[in-house]
Amino acid sequence: MNQINIQFYKTPYGALILGSHNKSLCLCDWRFRKMRSAVDQRIARYLQAQFVEKDDQVLKDTRRQLEEYFSYRRKQFEIPLLMAGTDFQKRVWSELGTISYGTTSSYRELAERIGNKKAVRAVATANGANALSILIPCHRIIGSSGDLVGYAGGLNTKRKLLLLEQNLFGI
Repeated sequence: MNQINIQFYKTPYGALILGSHNKSLCLCDWRFRKMRSAVDQRIARYLQAQFVEKDDQVLKDTRRQLEEYFSYRRKQFEIPLLMAGTDFQKRVWSELGTISYGTTSSYRELAERIGNKKAVRAVATANGANALSILIPCHRIIGSSGDLVGYAGGLNTKRKLLLLEQNLFGI
C-alpha cells in the first residue's frame, strides 16, 4: 500500500501535522482540530495510502519554509502541493491560494471568484475541509461583516496569523 509520511511540528501558533505523498505535501493541518479524523480518513482514502511516521525532504522543506513564514522572512511557499478532495474543493482551494499575503477575503467574494455567487455555503464547507492550512491560506477568509469566522486552528490562531501577515507584532 502507498504511504503518507507524517511528522508532527510544533509552531509558535500551535501544533501541526505535516504529511507528504509522492514528493508533494498533502497535509499541513492543525493537529488537534475537531475534524482531524475525518480529514485524515479523506486523505488516506483519496490517496489509497496509510499514514507512517517518517521524515522526508518535502517535510523538511515545509518545516523550513514555515519557520521562515513565522519569522517574517517568507510570504509565499515553494512546496509542491497535492490537494486531496473533490473537483469543487480543489477549485475553492486553488482560488484560496490566490489571496495575497496580508489581505483577506470573504466566503461570498470567494464564491464570486469561482463564478458561483450562490455557492457561499459550499465554499465555506470546502474552506473548512482544507488540509493544507497556511500554505492554502484559509485563515485569510473572514465574514462579510469583517468578523473572524471559523478556523480549524481556532479563532485566536487565525487572529495571530492575520496579525503576523500585517506585521503588527513590532518586528
